[in-house]
Amino acid sequence: MVQSKSIVLPGAKVLWFLVMTYTVTILLANWFDMRMVQIGPFITDAGTLIFPLSFIISDTVTEVYGYKETRRAIWCGFLFNLLFLGYGALVTHLPSPEVAPYNLEFDTLMNVEWRIIAASMISYFCAEPINAYIMAKLKLRWQEKHMAARFVSSTLIASAIDSIVFTSIAFYGLMPREALIIMVLTMWLIKVAVEVLGLPFSLRLARYLKKTEGRDIFDRHTQFAMWHWEANYRAEDNGPIVKPQNE
Repeated sequence: MVQSKSIVLPGAKVLWFLVMTYTVTILLANWFDMRMVQIGPFITDAGTLIFPLSFIISDTVTEVYGYKETRRAIWCGFLFNLLFLGYGALVTHLPSPEVAPYNLEFDTLMNVEWRIIAASMISYFCAEPINAYIMAKLKLRWQEKHMAARFVSSTLIASAIDSIVFTSIAFYGLMPREALIIMVLTMWLIKVAVEVLGLPFSLRLARYLKKTEGRDIFDRHTQFAMWHWEANYRAEDNGPIVKPQNE
């Protein structure tokens, strides 16, 4: 019996840009987590306003390129965030020349509360893999159907986990329990709302990438553990691709 070989599918011209955008989104979200904002009667951290973009990108990458590529993107976001925080801690402990007028303000910004950093890291590693896992599993279950429902379903669950874990670790004991619950609900609703409002764009982007990249990966043989790094797929894992009309 001949076994199908793992292959590296050609044509992933846009994947690098999606992974880069995902990583930058994670860095920006963690940077702005320390800034609280008020929207009407609701209070949340500023990172919540941009963090939902990571779910949109993650959903798109999983839908088109497969869970394995999303897993690599998650690791990239984590490692570059560590580099960002580590370098920030290093430069704030280097001697400051007297002629530098804004070093004190910069150091104050970079000396983020480590409780918030821990909350960001832990919630990130809880929510992002779950979001990609749900996307991959729902695609296997529903095949090409209900793409919008798959995008929203994964975000509903993953963003709830992210909001609960982050808020509990970062702010528990620092504010009344009622305010904590309201903050969790506010963060969750914002993330879901951004996902829903972005559906017209994300669905069109996913369909466009499938046609132009020649990829529509199904994670039939994927090992979903986060410590696996390989990202090759078998030929039969790539679904039928509808070629663009101009080809």
